[in-house]
Parts: sequence; C-alpha cells; structure tokens
Amino acid sequence: MIRAIMHGCNGAMGQVIAGIAQNDGEITIVAGIDIADNKNNSFPVFPSLRECTVEADVVIDFSIAKAADAMLDWCEETGMPVVVCTTGLSDEQIKRVSEVSEKTAVLRSANMSLGVNVLLKLVKEAAQVLAAADFDMEIVEKHHNQKVDAPSGTAIALADSINEAMDHAYHYKYDRSAERVKRDKKEIGIQAVRGGSIVGEHDVIFAGRDEVVTFSHTAYSKAIFAKGAVQAAKFLAGKEPGLYTMADVIG
Repeated sequence: MIRAIMHGCNGAMGQVIAGIAQNDGEITIVAGIDIADNKNNSFPVFPSLRECTVEADVVIDFSIAKAADAMLDWCEETGMPVVVCTTGLSDEQIKRVSEVSEKTAVLRSANMSLGVNVLLKLVKEAAQVLAAADFDMEIVEKHHNQKVDAPSGTAIALADSINEAMDHAYHYKYDRSAERVKRDKKEIGIQAVRGGSIVGEHDVIFAGRDEVVTFSHTAYSKAIFAKGAVQAAKFLAGKEPGLYTMADVIG
C-alpha cells in the first residue's frame, strides 16, 4: 500500500483526493498538512511538513502557491517524491520545481486530468498530418465566470503540444479585434469564454478545405483532476529523481 501525505488536505481538492484515495486499494492518505485541522479527516493533520511525524512514500500537493516554497524545500531535503498539482506558481517557483527534481522524483503537469493528457497526445499526432495539409488550427476554451486568468493553462498546453510537433513554427493569436487582417497560416488561434459554472471545456479545431476535425474534452466536475493526482502519486512513489509529467503516467 502506497502511503501519501496530502499537502493542503482541507482545501476542496484535498478533500476530494482524500475521498478517492479512501476507496482505492493501492494508496492511502496517512497524514494531511493544513493550517488547521477543521475537517472530519480520517488521518492526523499537521500544520507543516516539518512537523509531520508520519512516515510516507509520496506527497500530493494541492494547496496554494505561497505554500509551495516550504513544501519544495522539505521534499528536496528528505528526498520525498511529490506530485505538484498547485496552480499559479511563479516562474521562480517553476524553476525551483526543476531544481528539486534533481534530488527527488517530482511530477508536475498543466492539467492533472487523464483525459486531457490523452488529448495532448492526440492533437500532437493530428497536427503532424493535418497542419502539413494546410489545416488551420484553433483552440476554444470555456470556464466558469469566476476564473480570472485567460486563456487557461490547459489551452496553452494544447497549443504548445501542437507547436512542439511542428518544430515550433507557429505563433499564438489571442485577439482578432485589434487588427483587421487575414489569418496567418502559421498561427494557432486561442479564444476564451467565461460564463456560468462551466468546469472546463476545450475544443481543438483543425479546419481544412471542406472538412473540419475537432477534438473535445469536457470536465463535468473537479473530481477528474483529483483522480489524476491519485494516479500520479501511485506512479511516482519509488521512482528515481527526475521531472515527470502526466504523459509519463499514461504511457
């Protein structure tokens, strides 16, 4: 049985992950980290990793960006593998993630959903055929009206996956209202929609002459990200130092 520490256990995602792990026969949450033990958790909760007295095999981090520095320092010092799910990390923190991966196994992805990561793989393969046949590529992402950043990190990751397949020959177009010009053949359009309670939708459109191919992913709840985090933790436990992604999990 893999023993995991849930860093940010009392947050919404931490609670969902704990519930999923409870019904998983291969992993269990043995301790949680949060500023207060104000939830009905089935495991002991500590205010910091340094104060945690429970032995474990991996940390799942789904907290806040300002808590990442101390968490990364501790994982580096102890050699504890960590799945970094927290979003909004600064460029300096992302660099720090890479540094820590030299001492222990670290997994970080733009999106923890297994489905999205399959989509990243599929659009890369599709681009190699369709972009070469002069198909235009557009990405449309939709999220709830409380999301403050646009476009989404997943939309950028999809564009990056396509661009990587095309030797980085494309640039990204976020706004068509600023200038009245025809579409550049070497651009990937990325558009954002915000409204209601949409959890997350991403459409990758390959538009050719007389035909359109669309790859779509719809998230109906945040549980998909929690499931991915649990799968990632099971994959990462016992791995050699290095920087891993969800692409490694899905194979």
